[in-house]
Amino acid sequence: MKILVVNCGSSSLKYQLIEMENDEVLASGKCDRIGVKGIESPFVEYKGKDGKKLTKELDLPNHTVAFEEVVKYLLNPETGAIKDLSEISAIGHRIVHGGPKFTSSVLVTDEVMEEYNKAIEYAPLHNPAHLQGINACKKIMPNIPQVLVFDTAFHTTIPQEAALYAIPYEYYEKYAIKRYGAHGTSHKYITKQAAKVLGKNKEDINIISCHLGNGSSIAAIKNGKCVDTSMGLTPLEGLVMGTRSGDLDPAVLEFIMKKEKLSIDEMMTILNKKSGLFGISGMTGDIRDLKGLIAEGNERAKLAVDMFAYRVRKYIGSYMAVLGHVDAIIFEGGIGEHNPDVIAKAVSGLEELGIKFDDSHINDEMYEGIISMPDSKIKMYVIPTNEELEIANETMEIVK
Repeated sequence: MKILVVNCGSSSLKYQLIEMENDEVLASGKCDRIGVKGIESPFVEYKGKDGKKLTKELDLPNHTVAFEEVVKYLLNPETGAIKDLSEISAIGHRIVHGGPKFTSSVLVTDEVMEEYNKAIEYAPLHNPAHLQGINACKKIMPNIPQVLVFDTAFHTTIPQEAALYAIPYEYYEKYAIKRYGAHGTSHKYITKQAAKVLGKNKEDINIISCHLGNGSSIAAIKNGKCVDTSMGLTPLEGLVMGTRSGDLDPAVLEFIMKKEKLSIDEMMTILNKKSGLFGISGMTGDIRDLKGLIAEGNERAKLAVDMFAYRVRKYIGSYMAVLGHVDAIIFEGGIGEHNPDVIAKAVSGLEELGIKFDDSHINDEMYEGIISMPDSKIKMYVIPTNEELEIANETMEIVK
């Protein structure tokens, strides 16, 4: 069985075609700058299982045109992964937010799409793009079943005392305002992999899963289920991120808006796209670039990374209190998998809590496996995440 995994952003479309019999990635790639007019041209990228990458610049006015180009690559007689679209058993879509209705993956039907449209307001930066991708697939491959896999689904087990905000209860009743979380597909995959590494059943482990990247979140997982997570109603809450502020006093918004005479839309743009590591450094939200600037003596770049590490450390400590017993702390995502030095900074000072980083890994550009000292009471691991494979597995179960 072959599953096509699709992840649409507002101006991008990422994809993987996976053979489910052996989890082999037959093809992968992305379309970028969809519908964007600027200095750099839109392009399509394709990589077959031979690892050779093909890139072509062309006009991509919308997601339908982009998906048509992807199909051309998949069917190419010389470099394609399939001979006919009928070889694809199903399409799995990564969906950032399912709103209050969707608590598990679901097959696309007219009724489902009617409900999904109601969830768009919970992730206005992401969900409209997902909708474009779904419609593009439906237009080009109408006979292939599609499945929606929600990032928020894994977090639906969070108890009310952790999920609700201390605002008038009527807002929860009227608008379903609560903590929904994000990166749930990644945290779910990591929970399964951690159980294998620890040699236990998934239902018997307590872990802290740290998904660290341009967007970052941490989840407290008890007996295999999420009981708290750092992101909230939207992916803006929680850790310091690439361009997102993370936690802050809500009154900060009013204070800045009055001083700068900003609208709510302008303020939200600042919090989502001009804050975080980028906002503090004033130059970049990319951890790799920040580390280069630190080497040159840039103090604001150092402050940005220090703030990121501090917030990670703060959440790890709070989730240790939530869980009581912790079997392991797992790091994944672009920062988590490639920057042991940042992990070391994040857990520095936690030795009295039984967390000891192994300094022999501090300069590894990429590391997979145990990253704590042998005498560390709580083990730490770097486990690469694979959201696409988790989406494909969810999709396969639904269509079966």
